[in-house]
Amino acid sequence: MAQAEIGVIGGSGLYSMPGFQASEEVSLETPWGPPSDAYVVGELAGRRVAFLARHGRGHRLMPSEINYRANIYGFKLLGVQRIISLSAVGSLKEHLRPLDFVLPDQFFDWTRGRASTFFGDGLVAHISFAHPVCPELLDVLERACQQTGVTVHRGGTYICIEGPAFSTLAESNLYRSWGMDVIGMTNLQEAKLAREAEICYVTVAMVTDYDCWHPEHDAVTVEDIIDHLQRNAANAARVVQAAVASMPADRNCSCGRALANALITDRRLIPAATLKKLELIVGKYLTD
Repeated sequence: MAQAEIGVIGGSGLYSMPGFQASEEVSLETPWGPPSDAYVVGELAGRRVAFLARHGRGHRLMPSEINYRANIYGFKLLGVQRIISLSAVGSLKEHLRPLDFVLPDQFFDWTRGRASTFFGDGLVAHISFAHPVCPELLDVLERACQQTGVTVHRGGTYICIEGPAFSTLAESNLYRSWGMDVIGMTNLQEAKLAREAEICYVTVAMVTDYDCWHPEHDAVTVEDIIDHLQRNAANAARVVQAAVASMPADRNCSCGRALANALITDRRLIPAATLKKLELIVGKYLTD
């Protein structure tokens, strides 16, 4: 199986990223079923990179239909240690303008009943999630945005809603009153599962529009949104290339040890089937 060290989650526009030399497509099966699509594995800036279209190529999956566990587990199977997740978002703050990039360092979960853990079935783990984004990756992506001339805002809170409908005006104003910064529908589950899989994770939130709270919201046309999406995709390709090129060879964060003190269940009581399913994730902590 092809291997990679860096994973990128995004849309189909990234497959034409300048400098990316795709070598093969890898279709995987996981204990949680199939990922959103085949992983495209190749080289970018001299590093082994795996790309995955979060919604499937052609955008076939709603946010609530995405198999987040399979997506992150697939990256783990490929040997990925760091994930850069690209996501279109709405802005909840006046100063976070369309075409700006935001690197949130917090998440707020407003989804309903989505699977967001690998654990259960007789094995319990409680990860630390106070700081859900890898600080080393935040540094790398902030520098990459600055290097490529993209307006970037480091920090802030991404509220993850269920969707697929956008917010009502009442909801949008409520989120603003809570101090939320950007709004999206996908990244909270990715962040939690990446932490459980001991993979570094960062979100690059690409602002396409102000959410419906903004007084000029109704004046925004579909053509405006499409233009913003296309320009954001072009900027994202440059940012990812710069980030991959400058990625440190070694990890000095704590993400790779996230489960060291998280496993609670008495090993003698863990079902064999659960141990087999989670061997890739917890095996190093349960060996004699």
